[in-house]
Amino acid sequence: MLSTYTAKYTRISHGYMGQLIEWPEVITEGATLEECREMLQDALREMILAYQQLEKEIPLCTVASSAF
Repeated sequence: MLSTYTAKYTRISHGYMGQLIEWPEVITEGATLEECREMLQDALREMILAYQQLEKEIPLCTVASSAF
């Protein structure tokens, strides 16, 4: 089973802004869409670590399952 968050990307004057729909505090910017995606993944990892250290509940995400 794979857990995923939904990302929203917006074109801005100097590149792209990315934000997670289910966890709006996870937000970042990048010069290109690919850079923004990479930075958003990094921001998510960092937020998960911070929430774990603070013993805060991590927002729920979409759960994707594979059918065999």
